[in-house]
Amino acid sequence: MVKRPAGVWQTIHWIWIRVGLLAGVIFIGWSLLAYRATATAREALKSDARVDVSDRSDHWLFAPRDRTARTGLIFYAGALVDPVAYAPLARAVAEAGHPVLLVELPRRGAFGGADGVAPLTRAIDATLGVPEVQRWVVAGHSRGGVVASQLARTSAGSLAGLVLIGTSHPRDFSLANSRLPVTQVYGTRDTIADVEKVEKARINLPPTTRVVRIDGGNHSQFGYYGFQPGDWPATISRETQQRLTVDAILAALQAAARPENAGLAPPAGR
Repeated sequence: MVKRPAGVWQTIHWIWIRVGLLAGVIFIGWSLLAYRATATAREALKSDARVDVSDRSDHWLFAPRDRTARTGLIFYAGALVDPVAYAPLARAVAEAGHPVLLVELPRRGAFGGADGVAPLTRAIDATLGVPEVQRWVVAGHSRGGVVASQLARTSAGSLAGLVLIGTSHPRDFSLANSRLPVTQVYGTRDTIADVEKVEKARINLPPTTRVVRIDGGNHSQFGYYGFQPGDWPATISRETQQRLTVDAILAALQAAARPENAGLAPPAGR
């Protein structure tokens, strides 16, 4: 057996290290671009005659100029995604008359930023700035759906609904005995929270959960950001997927306004 000179192995090892580093840099660069909010999303942050948008450090408030609604939306962004990517969705809900709190996860949900009480207290504290809202629906996309589920699990008496969007959670605990109205929204082309995972997690949701299936929708188009690594291309437009998602949220807000759905915080676990 002919042995390769030590110098050859060192060269091969050096090449593999360079290739690995280059691949890592490309992946990180792509990811940063993929999770960045689009220009359309940033445009939705501007106040106008219908909606007043204010940046409150760890969240944005989208307040309808006509503050007559008594139900509002708490929305958690997906992990790593620029929360501004959900500004068009938040604005659409606000234009329908409901205040929206778009909550940013600490460290964008990375390195444990979506865990613990910080994301929950951040939302609860934000609701204190909108005292006219008596009932809140909490929603979240992807990893934000985990945090929304955790908030729904608390004894917060003003919660009157939960909307899970493009997420296969809750997986680690059950809300099956919750009296909160729950809506589960998913896309058939979503390969981050794919159909099989979403359906498998449904055992942890109440039997009365309203399921909204968006044919042709993927994971990335639930927000206004780039194409997320690991996702499949959608076969419907982003605008169509957004409209169907907003419709599902508005239906949840209308259900929350019913007298029988006031203060229906669920027990912590099955």
